[in-house]
Amino acid sequence: MTSKKRQLVLNVFLQRFGHHLAAWRHSSSKDNGRPNLDWWVRGAQLAEAAKFHTFFLADFIGRSGEITADTGRTGISYQFEPFTLLSAIATATKNIGLVATVNTNYDHPYHVARKFTSLDHLSNGRAGWNIVSSYSPHTALNFGLDEQRAHEDRYARAAEFVELSKRLWDSWDDDAFDHPDRAAGQFYDPAKSHPLQFNGEHFASDGLLDFPRPIQGYPVLVQAGNSDTGREFAARIAEMSYCSAQSLDVAQAFYKDVKSRMAKYGRAEDQLKITPGLSVVVAETDQEAQDKFGELQSLVDVSNVHFGGFDLSGYDVDGPLPDLPYQSGENGRGRFQQQLDLARRENLSIRQLVLRFRVARGHLQAVGSVKTVADTIEQWFVERGADGFNVVPPYLPQGFEDFTRLVVPELQRRGIFRTEYEGETFRENLGLDRPERKS
Repeated sequence: MTSKKRQLVLNVFLQRFGHHLAAWRHSSSKDNGRPNLDWWVRGAQLAEAAKFHTFFLADFIGRSGEITADTGRTGISYQFEPFTLLSAIATATKNIGLVATVNTNYDHPYHVARKFTSLDHLSNGRAGWNIVSSYSPHTALNFGLDEQRAHEDRYARAAEFVELSKRLWDSWDDDAFDHPDRAAGQFYDPAKSHPLQFNGEHFASDGLLDFPRPIQGYPVLVQAGNSDTGREFAARIAEMSYCSAQSLDVAQAFYKDVKSRMAKYGRAEDQLKITPGLSVVVAETDQEAQDKFGELQSLVDVSNVHFGGFDLSGYDVDGPLPDLPYQSGENGRGRFQQQLDLARRENLSIRQLVLRFRVARGHLQAVGSVKTVADTIEQWFVERGADGFNVVPPYLPQGFEDFTRLVVPELQRRGIFRTEYEGETFRENLGLDRPERKS
């Protein structure tokens, strides 16, 4: 691949009202909680008009236990099932990458490989897979599962899930269906099919994928997580990593650590784009931005705080975080430790911890003028804390509209973010090679 100047990667991760805890209560929020396809399509089109690389869609499945335990005072980010929604968005966009989250604990590789192949063809080569292996007890019960899976076991299962998916994508040559011989009555050459016999520790599959190979070879593979096991998984498999850090030194340490692990898997560092989450409140001046952020913060309800599996409503919210053992299972342990360390390091009360950490879900917060926000983004990019960012707008649609209207042009003026799409597929726009079929 021709060497190019390093360019900032920008992804957007939308939730129905925004990522801030009080987003649904903001004065700019007019929608109810019902599904609304037009809302999602407009968000994707706005990101594409701003030349974003990725429209990132999470999937919080099986949350009935959490919802049942709720008091109804939390804005639940209902959304469509990812493949259904992204298929609709694919018809309304042309360039932006479409990343769907799929949990490897609740599906089978054949089913997932087939859906991603379909999405990649529907979108003309713009599919991406956010591979997660979280295992919430609430979610497991929705699927009739009552066993616990250790953190390392879940990642081992995820790695095998991806390996089988790749084998299925490779079960046809790229041009297997391009040259039907009508005169001879030969629809395809059997030599271009490659039935597999896969028998792993977690999955088995014999046969062929019932759809042509994806346009991109494989969808772009994304990984989300900060744990040591997650870092190893990213270094071995992922082409984009979605992580969290609230300070540049922490981000730089993560960046250096993950990139340094790649060589042993025969991978170059530029084959993985590291994109921490970024929450932005921007305005014409620093004071105006702080006022906007203050309005959001004033709407946060701290009467219904849960931490590590415990209900803290009986504790003084202006008192210290109590010493409580983590009891929410393996999923979420890393975020629990991040919050605990921050609270102890800075002697934060429960209220202060919520207003500091949870309003941005542990991600970097940039609140200020265009220059202030752009300076932060540029510093993290230039000083190797990130290859780009997964923008998590605190409130919508205004918060993201402000970012695209104010911040993006400044990043373009500084020459660190593109002004046009440079390729036809998601991979090409990320500067990633297309994987050839493995024999």
